[in-house]
Amino acid sequence: MSTTILDPYIPLQSAVHRLDARVKLPLALVFILVTAFTPHGAWAAYLLLWAILLAAVTLSELGITLVVKRALLALPFMLAALPVLFTMQGTPLFSFSVGAVDLSVSQAGVERFLSIALKSWISVQCAVLLAASTQITDLLKAMRTIHIPRLLVAIVGLMYRYLYVMVAEVQRLLTARTARSSESGHTDLKTGGSLRWRASVTGGMAGNLLLRSFERSDRVYSAMLARGYDGEVRSYPQPGLSPQSKLVLAFGLAVLFLILLLGLLIG
Repeated sequence: MSTTILDPYIPLQSAVHRLDARVKLPLALVFILVTAFTPHGAWAAYLLLWAILLAAVTLSELGITLVVKRALLALPFMLAALPVLFTMQGTPLFSFSVGAVDLSVSQAGVERFLSIALKSWISVQCAVLLAASTQITDLLKAMRTIHIPRLLVAIVGLMYRYLYVMVAEVQRLLTARTARSSESGHTDLKTGGSLRWRASVTGGMAGNLLLRSFERSDRVYSAMLARGYDGEVRSYPQPGLSPQSKLVLAFGLAVLFLILLLGLLIG
C-alpha cells in the first residue's frame, strides 16, 4: 500500500498550507469546541460556522468534494444519535408501532438530532481540512507548543509512524495466504476454499497480526530506550510567530467567540 493512501496530507501551495501549524491547530481546536458548545437549534450559528469552513476549504485549494467525501466518516457516528428522536419530550410529530412498542417522534427530538448531525459533520470537515493541509511533523510540534501533554503527543506520533509498519505486516500475511491457496476442482468452491474456511483463515491472520504487533512494539521500544528516548521527540527550536500569523490567530479566535455568543443568544 502506498504512503499516499495512508497519509491524509495533500501537498499544495495554498494560503492555508503555508499558514503556520501553530496557528492552524489552535484555530481548528477552538472551532470544534465552539461547534460542540453551540446550543441545539442555533441554525444561524451553524450556518456561519459552515460558511467559515467553506471559505477555508476554498483557500486551501483542496476542493469541497474531497473534504465532503472524507467527512462521510462521521455518518456512522450520526446514526448513534437516532434514539434522541424518540426519547426527547415535546410536541409529537407522528407516531408508529414496532411490534408491541409504540414510538413517537417529537419536534424537540428532531431538532436535537439535526443539531447533533450538523455539528458532527462540520467538526469532522474541520479535522479533515487540518489533516489535509498540515504535515504530521508540523502538527506534532504545534501540539507541544500549545502544551498538550507529551505522552499524548508521543502516542499520536508513534501511532502514525508505525501505521506503515502494520500495513507491511498485513501485506506479508496476505502474500503468505495467497501462496498457500490454490484453485479448487469443485465448482461450488471459490479459489482458496469455502466462506467458512476464509473466515477461519482471516481470524487466524488477525490473531497473528496482534501477536506480531506486540512483539514488534517491544523490540522498537527497547531500541528507542537504548538510544536515549524519554518520551519527548526533540527538534530544532522554532522561530516565533510572525505578526501576520498572530493577527490571523487573534482575528480567528475573536470571530469564533462572537459566533459562540450568537449561538448562546439565539439557541
